[in-house]
Amino acid sequence: MKRVLHQVVQYGFLILSTLSFTLAQDSLSYEQLIQEYRISQSAEERFSLFFNTPNRYSENSAYDWLDATTEYRNQAQKKGAVLETQYYKLIQSQIYYDLGDYDKSIAIANELYKEGKQLELEFKKRLLDLMDNAYAQLQLFDKELEIRREKKELGFTENIAFYDIYSQLGLHRKAMEDYIMEMKKTVKEDDYYSLAKYHNTIGNYLRLDKSTSVALTKFKEAKGYIDVYLNNLAIVKTELDINNSHLLRGIIEGNIGRCYVALRQFDEAIPYLEQGSAAIKEYNTGVFSSELIDYQLDLAECYLQLENYEMAQSYLSENSKPVKIQNVLRKNRLLATYFDKTEDYQNATVYLKRNALIRDSLSNNDTAIKKQQLAAVFGQDLANTRTMIDEQKEALERSRNEMQAKDERINFVFISLVFTLLGFAGMFYAYLRSIKTQRLIAEQKHIIENSLVEKDSLLKEIHHRVKNNLQMVSSLLSLQTKNTKSKAAIEALEEGKSRVKAMALIHQKLYQNDDLSVIEMQSYIESLINSIQSVYKKGGHNINITIDAEGVELDIDRAIPFGLVLNELVSNSFKYAFPEGDENGKIYIHIRKNGEQGFFEYTDNGIGLPADTDDRANASMGIRLMNRLVNQLQSNLNIDKTAEGVRFWFNFK
Repeated sequence: MKRVLHQVVQYGFLILSTLSFTLAQDSLSYEQLIQEYRISQSAEERFSLFFNTPNRYSENSAYDWLDATTEYRNQAQKKGAVLETQYYKLIQSQIYYDLGDYDKSIAIANELYKEGKQLELEFKKRLLDLMDNAYAQLQLFDKELEIRREKKELGFTENIAFYDIYSQLGLHRKAMEDYIMEMKKTVKEDDYYSLAKYHNTIGNYLRLDKSTSVALTKFKEAKGYIDVYLNNLAIVKTELDINNSHLLRGIIEGNIGRCYVALRQFDEAIPYLEQGSAAIKEYNTGVFSSELIDYQLDLAECYLQLENYEMAQSYLSENSKPVKIQNVLRKNRLLATYFDKTEDYQNATVYLKRNALIRDSLSNNDTAIKKQQLAAVFGQDLANTRTMIDEQKEALERSRNEMQAKDERINFVFISLVFTLLGFAGMFYAYLRSIKTQRLIAEQKHIIENSLVEKDSLLKEIHHRVKNNLQMVSSLLSLQTKNTKSKAAIEALEEGKSRVKAMALIHQKLYQNDDLSVIEMQSYIESLINSIQSVYKKGGHNINITIDAEGVELDIDRAIPFGLVLNELVSNSFKYAFPEGDENGKIYIHIRKNGEQGFFEYTDNGIGLPADTDDRANASMGIRLMNRLVNQLQSNLNIDKTAEGVRFWFNFK
């Protein structure tokens, strides 16, 4: 918090005063935390206070919280309050987890888990997350998979993640690849806290996979992101956000120190490891931390290598007891080295024998257990893979968007290979395989692009042929007109011919366009009116026609009914609106589109509609046709009689 205050001072006395007052209030609340916990009126209030308090063990130890919670749990059980008992059980399970007593934590959590049908959804989510973490610490991956399957079924997660389990089983490279696939699509470019966690996790997998130099680069990148997040006053942060951010920065600094230890640069490692240890102690007080033990053992090794045995002994005698077997073995080895360096060979022998006994006891069961865990993980992974294959088959239709994502993956693989080659010449074979994969993807990309070009050509050819066929139909109607004496039949054939031409014009515009999905309406309407004028050769040539459709584009599903409606309206104007001559005739066509919504308006200043228009609407084929076409556009045709002429309009989607 002192670092944050130091930065805020630069921005003015007012901000400093406000923040100082807030910190004083927070300090007071921490000192009275257990008292506030005890005077709370309900189990729900205590539950909320416990889980929403950052660094809750800074003033009151975990055992203080445990004593108070156990007391309230016993009282709730005596009076038969089931819901209150559940709240206190989950708090107890979390406290035992924070203390590193994962067996007790999971035992209490399992009691709650058996009451699953009675639990609220948010409560159950917190319980399943706790059980997931506890089983991970106990390396009971088959149990952890059961929990993750239930989380997916309840909708808490989209997929069952495996990357952390793979890392626990030693498959760090696969863990990293799965983590990147799972998380990269969810992390936003301006979310600096999430970016810091993302790069820190990748760095950890690289460090465990012995790619130390590349891991160091990732950790430094993560530190840059968390520093930006903490120093950016424009980002609103709660006290919990600030506490977690400082803790994350400490862990990142400790990981940088661990890389320097692996590179045997012990002088550079010590400051980072000490900063990481101090941050965990300050911002994660009272919670068992495997990272803190790792940093303390790394510091002990640094000082042993630098022959500062006093400092090495101080870190080896820390109260924190390692839980992980590898840390127990490492601490025994460092103690043996320390006693050997200080010529206490008897104690050195004791710790070497302890390690030998631990390894002997592990050698019989470790391989069999790991095989069982791998079988469980790969069995679930195989089921997930089959599901993913089915989903990928459906996603092939979105190939254009996928190609961009594949290019990004190729770039990532290429960059990763370059860094790996700089550190390990032994990865040359993997590099060659990756190059082969890139060539295969490039060939597939070329094939898909050629296929798309061929598809566009075929679509244009189809539209061209449809247009030719419609023109043939129009010609047949013209021939039929010449051989028909009935005036009504001739008019009907001319109307049909006009409608066919309107549809043919749509297909003509499509195959002339570069974009086969939409039609530019301004030029289409102009061409349509010219086509209608050619049908009605004796009328319509002196009418002043105004078209306002610039920049409007419609797809074929909307363009065809729209064109037929406009064909009917213009044809009616040419035939009926101006019986005494069309010298002063005016037609106004307006179409506008805003997003998914559109508006169409057609007016003329002719003689207008007859008085019995409503009665004729049911009998008129033209009106009925227009109504049906407008219905296809998910709208209703509106007709307004004006002082001069008529107005047709409708909204469409």
